[in-house]
Amino acid sequence: MPGYEVIGSEELAEIQDIFLNGGVLFRHGFDGLRNGCYKVRDFEKAFSRELRAKYSLAVTSGTAALRVALATLELSPDDEVITQCFTFVATVEAIIESGAVPICTEIDSTLNIDPEDFKKKITRKTKAVIVVHMLGMPCRLGQIAKICRENNIILIEDTAWGCGGNLNGIPLGTWGDIGTFSFDFAKTMTTGEGGMLVFKDESKWKRAVAWHDHGHENNPLVPRWEDTRISSGFNFRMMELQGALGLAQLKKLRGIVEAQRKNYQILWDMISSHPSIESRVAPEGSYATADALVFFVPSAELAIHCREELLNVGLSTKILPEAYTWHFAGYWSHMPELIKGQKEALSKAFPKSHLLLSRAVSIPVGVRMDEDMPIKVRVAINKALNG
Repeated sequence: MPGYEVIGSEELAEIQDIFLNGGVLFRHGFDGLRNGCYKVRDFEKAFSRELRAKYSLAVTSGTAALRVALATLELSPDDEVITQCFTFVATVEAIIESGAVPICTEIDSTLNIDPEDFKKKITRKTKAVIVVHMLGMPCRLGQIAKICRENNIILIEDTAWGCGGNLNGIPLGTWGDIGTFSFDFAKTMTTGEGGMLVFKDESKWKRAVAWHDHGHENNPLVPRWEDTRISSGFNFRMMELQGALGLAQLKKLRGIVEAQRKNYQILWDMISSHPSIESRVAPEGSYATADALVFFVPSAELAIHCREELLNVGLSTKILPEAYTWHFAGYWSHMPELIKGQKEALSKAFPKSHLLLSRAVSIPVGVRMDEDMPIKVRVAINKALNG
């Protein structure tokens, strides 16, 4: 929870700059009108610098970023893409839209992909894996990257919640071959809607640049209406207003994450000594974005009681326990393509993950925190767990 809390004069100034320099809202062309003002282009360059990434591409959403990433792999209909069963539906939707078969794994106590189950799900048809840093906690990237190298599998990081985090000092999103990011209104930094991809490989980046723009190469030797093209594609172009917001928000990213981590620790210190509470596991070397404070209680019933008591004091939970049917593949019977890829019924496919998630409670962490929130959290959790 996140960048929208700190929207202010800096974002307004970046937007006004567009209108002071021709008011061009399209990311390409109109060079004679815009006085050198290219916000999306500048945002991509600044994002690459911040993450120490070679190539960046801004798009319309985090979902679009996933779809564009998969388009660069030139997948065939029988190809399989693995991801974890605890994620937002968009991760699996992007795999389905790419024409590949989605395969989901169990999660472990990090609430991210279980490396051991990942290994079990690999077949000769496996082309890629999408790992998800759920609620800002890094995956076990060292183990996962090693498995990918040994099996010639493309590693894609869904970093929708992880922007600004790192593992062993390496920014999340840059461990893999491709990293994807979301800038929707509830993410660590926001452009309202919007997303970004980062690449290590120039050829994949070039394919992505063309594919997200109907195949346009944006050949500088010809006008756009005579442009050369290398593929089919779609329209996932970010507009200049979003790029302007992104430039301002990116400058605040480190401060946002630092504030969330500080507030996370204050909240955790309030409840961590309770004997019924078990912490979410963080891989060694994690620098999480602290989007939410997640912990486990002994039963699903107690998790629901925790939510009820938090609501009673004017607070809330985030995804767990109230909304995980949107974030847990065990409930996605509306996706026949997902059902096809699993060896058993979805409701029985992920027993370990279901048990973990049913006992989990997630409290949103903000950049700004009311002075009485830590006490309210402690009172509510103690009441729920002490009966």
